[in-house]
Formats: sequence, structure tokens, C-alpha cells
Amino acid sequence: MKNLSYGALGSEVQLLQLALDRAGYGPLERDGMFGQRTRSALAAFQLDHGLAGDGVFGRLTRAAMQPWLTGSLVYTVRRGDSPYAVALRYGVGLRALETANPDMDPTALRPGQKLTVPLPFNVVPWDIEPSSALLDCCARGLAARYPFLTAFNYGRSVMGSPLWALALGEGRRTLLYAAAHHANEWITALAALRFAEELAGAYAAGRAIRGVRASEIMEDARIYIAPGVNPDGVDLVTGALSGGDYFAQAMEIASHFPQLPFPRGWKANILGTDLNLQYPALWERAREIKYAQGFDRPAPRDYVGSAPLCAPESRALYELTRSLAPELVLALHTQGEVIYWRYLDRDPPGARHYGECFAAASGYALEETPYASAFAGFKDWFIDEYDRPGYTIESGLGENPLPIEDFPELYRRTLGIMVLAAAGC
Repeated sequence: MKNLSYGALGSEVQLLQLALDRAGYGPLERDGMFGQRTRSALAAFQLDHGLAGDGVFGRLTRAAMQPWLTGSLVYTVRRGDSPYAVALRYGVGLRALETANPDMDPTALRPGQKLTVPLPFNVVPWDIEPSSALLDCCARGLAARYPFLTAFNYGRSVMGSPLWALALGEGRRTLLYAAAHHANEWITALAALRFAEELAGAYAAGRAIRGVRASEIMEDARIYIAPGVNPDGVDLVTGALSGGDYFAQAMEIASHFPQLPFPRGWKANILGTDLNLQYPALWERAREIKYAQGFDRPAPRDYVGSAPLCAPESRALYELTRSLAPELVLALHTQGEVIYWRYLDRDPPGARHYGECFAAASGYALEETPYASAFAGFKDWFIDEYDRPGYTIESGLGENPLPIEDFPELYRRTLGIMVLAAAGC
């Protein structure tokens, strides 16, 4: 998360405003504009935490604000402390404290012992646009709150942002969910992260999720979630990236495609390669189609790249998938409220059954992929390589990027698909 000061704009400012609200320095409108109210709230936070109240979000302020960015803090046990007293002090349930500290002996806390204390709010927000910084905060925060959930980097983007993956469950069925291949489809990253948090929370509390006991899912499946395949592109679209060499290069690329609004119309990675046209599933045919449409060089969308898997983000997801060899993949996208389930004439065993379950749960139509979009996608390569079920889920209707106000309904409908995939229908 970069330094922020008065006049800054974008999704990282929304994240700062969210953290200040969580810390009790609001209410602030999460509008992504660093104005006077945000500066005053930040200055008050700084003074209360022994920092210079200059209203600038820099390294020391970022360190002090980490608990409200990630959703937990590290507490040093004092003489006479009990788990109940610690939980009460921070307004969190005792069960949540025990979940975050599985090795804690509640009858023998030791002075100086470190405890992870989850704070009383969800890690994953519902009402701000994401950024690579938010992906980082959510991955770290979920892993701290739920130690049975693992967060790890499976690669790096062009700009060096970590490509995060989450893993949870201990079952024999391995699944992989990938979101935000396309920059202006960033809302899918929030859906994937929210599903991870909801499943982990239901498991920790012994509850069901969408009518299925979380314990059954966790015992039967091992679920990997790559919530932000294209973090640089997401930063460009949501305003977290608004200057510097990469931004200037993206503007230059976009200038050759004036029919596409900048940055809202940007789907590609930061170098202008469409990550979902990078996989070795008749990539050459995709190149023919897209070149004929005018996308024969780096572009905000639909440029297939100079070769399959030349983009580091696609290459990293490809290698992660090869290492896991999952039984099923979901690729979360937006636009159309349809589910694409086949690659050419390939009909993997069980694919239609899963697809019909997903359609019934979401209300989305189960359809064949249009021919012009039927090559070089992630699910295309997966089906071709493994002859196993793979799906592109196109959520929502409207114009990308979908507004954040659409998230609750989009998530409600997508959740059924993610749960049923994990539960094996």
C-alpha cells in the first residue's frame, strides 16, 4: 500500500477510509477521495497512537493501522489475563479467539505470551473497490484469523505484486477457483474472498453454508482460491495505480483504441495482454480471430500476447494448476449471467451434471461458449488438458466494471455455485 496524502484518489484511499472507520475514527464516506475529513480522521488516529499528526499515510502510520486493515492484532498477555478478559476487551467472541489461537491453553496463559486477537468485523469488505493492497490485507487477515486456512504466493505480476492463493479443507477432492483474470471484472475477486471467509467462519462455528454443513465440505474437499489473477490491471481500473511508467505505458496502449474507455474498459494485464487468452488451447486460432478484430498488438483487451503463457500472471496460474491437477475449476468473470461449460465438443465426465446444478442454484443459463471466444481461455485449456469439468461463470448484467452496489446480489447467486462445487453437488 503506497503512501497517501491529501488529494489522493482511488481504491487505496477507500481502503484507508474503511480502516479509519473500523478503528473508530469515522464515519467516513468511502468515496476514494482523500479530502479534509479523511485527513482530519487520520491525524486524530496518528496522535492517539503516538505519531505526528500530519495527516499523511506513510510507513509508520501503515504499521500502526495494520490491525484495522487485516482484521486482527497481536496481544501480549499480562499477569492475571484470561481468554475471556482478552476477548471482552476487544469485543470479540471467545470462540473466535480460540479459533485464532489453536495452541492456547485457556487455563494457563503466561505473561508475555502472544495471542492473535480477531477484531469484531469481517476481514473482506462488501462496499469498496479492491486493489492489490486489499488482496494482500485479506489474504494475510484470513490466514491469521483462521489458522486452518493457508495463504501463499504462487507467483508475481508484471509489477511484482504477489499473486495470492488461499487453501482450505483436508479432503481428497481438489478444486481450484480463479477470479479477476480481467481487470475490470474486479468484483469477482471480492466474491472469491468472501466465499473463503464465509466457509472458514462457518466451519469454525460449526454452521452450514448455503444449506451444506461446512465440516462436510472441509472434510471432503481441498479448495484452492486464486482471488486476484490480475492485480496490476485491477489497480489500474480502480485507481490504485494512477501514475508512473506503467501507468503512462498503459495510457499509450489505450490511445490506439479510443473506442475503449480508459481505464474502465481495461481487461488486460498492465502490459496489454489479455490473460484469459493466454492458455495453450488452440491459442493460434484465438490469435487469428483477435487479430482479425483489430487486436494485433498490446491492447486494453483481447490481445493474445506474443506466445502462449508469455504473461507472468497466466504462466503462474497455469503452473499452480499443473501442480494441483484439480478435479474441477471455476473461473469467475462478469457479464451475461451464463455458465460456459464446454471446450469445443469436449464433454468431460460429470460436466453437464455439475453445470445443471450450478444453473439451478444461481439462475444462470448453461450455454455453449460462443465460437469467437472458444479458444485459449483458462477453462478451455483445463478441459483440454485434463478432460475434467471446467466452467467460466459470467455473473451480473450491465457494463464492466459492475458497480460495487451489485455485489450482494452477484455474490448471493455465485455463492450457490461455489458451495455446490465444493460439496460435489
